[in-house]
Amino acid sequence: MIIIRRMKKHHRAFYKSPFLIEFLERPHYAYALFNASQQALALGYKAISVIEFGVAGGNGLLCIEKHAKTLSRLLGISIEIYGFDTATGLPKLEGYPDVMHQWKEGSFRMDIEKLKARLTTAQLVLGNVSDTLQDFYTKYTPAPVGAILFDVDLYSSTKAALKIFDTNPSNLIPRVRCYFDDIIGNETSLTNEYMGEKLAVAEFNAASPSRKITPVYHLHARPYRRKWHLKSFVHHCYDHPRYSDFIANPEQLAALREA
Repeated sequence: MIIIRRMKKHHRAFYKSPFLIEFLERPHYAYALFNASQQALALGYKAISVIEFGVAGGNGLLCIEKHAKTLSRLLGISIEIYGFDTATGLPKLEGYPDVMHQWKEGSFRMDIEKLKARLTTAQLVLGNVSDTLQDFYTKYTPAPVGAILFDVDLYSSTKAALKIFDTNPSNLIPRVRCYFDDIIGNETSLTNEYMGEKLAVAEFNAASPSRKITPVYHLHARPYRRKWHLKSFVHHCYDHPRYSDFIANPEQLAALREA
């Protein structure tokens, strides 16, 4: 963080560089927001929405606000922010897939008024995600969703949060950047494909023929790997009318060099 604290303005290079991005606060958030913005701009979108499922104390949401403000200035895109949370902590756990040996009901409560006093642009969507998602698109009319940070810990809550994708393609950009904070786990949780976020993602993919959530594989090939690389995913909306629009460099094929 030393470099960033000495700079009056963040430069685009910090978001584009695999090395420099590590100096930004929560580089995984920076990566998701920047790349979602880049895709949206390439497709002509003027605005996107960023969602955090699992706000808890609010540090992550405040970080999103900082990155959104910077990227809006650097790239000229509007970024709406929505934070989903019960505000009362984790809901009742529903069995071993919720990793009951790691989490317990009531953890991560929110001080609503304290957080609201700190927020500047983000909107809180409070209540059980199974309920609040039912009318989210009609009630808030958000810009197309470009990035989602999942941090609801439980299998059941992640499964419910993934219903954000059960919507018309117009509510999404073709490839939505996703981050699953607990998909790897730790020495206590020992999360695997039969529990937690990984199980919720697997079930989503099995039930969705035209929409899939996949890892950002090229991050795995970097010469140095960060834990957040393995938590970074993309929701592919294959039935999006703009999914196949060309957005790469048109000059990417170099001509044969002269002998």
